[in-house]
Amino acid sequence: MYLAKMLMELVPNVHLTGVFVIVFTIVYGAKALYPIYVFVFLTGLFSGFAPWWIPYLYIWTVLWGVVMLLPKRARVPSYVYMLICALHGMLYGVLYAPVQMIVYGMSFEGIIAWVVAGLPWDAVHAAGNFFCAVLIRPLASAIRRIEK
Repeated sequence: MYLAKMLMELVPNVHLTGVFVIVFTIVYGAKALYPIYVFVFLTGLFSGFAPWWIPYLYIWTVLWGVVMLLPKRARVPSYVYMLICALHGMLYGVLYAPVQMIVYGMSFEGIIAWVVAGLPWDAVHAAGNFFCAVLIRPLASAIRRIEK
């Protein structure tokens, strides 16, 4: 997950992190929190444990939690995972906002302006997540086959 993030940094806001979070959640359920938090730790270790890193402690857990709420027995259509991944990308700035407000002492109006200013980047993030999410089902199947 961390290596994929590093390799894709040339394309701003397009990465496979959401895809991996969803794949690990599908395959491992609650145990997916282990690789998620290894990723979070590695990100902080190599990029700095600065204020921008604090939301990483919960942003990926929100995505994990949404996927955990999906029915386990029913086959979830691929487009549902794609939409969830895209929605997470679109809401990324909103999910980041509480820490921005607290750490930088932003007013509610300031945080609204900050979120609105970031909407174009969140849209790129959402589109990237949507199209990258076509890999979710094949990656989950590959992991299951490897483990057998």
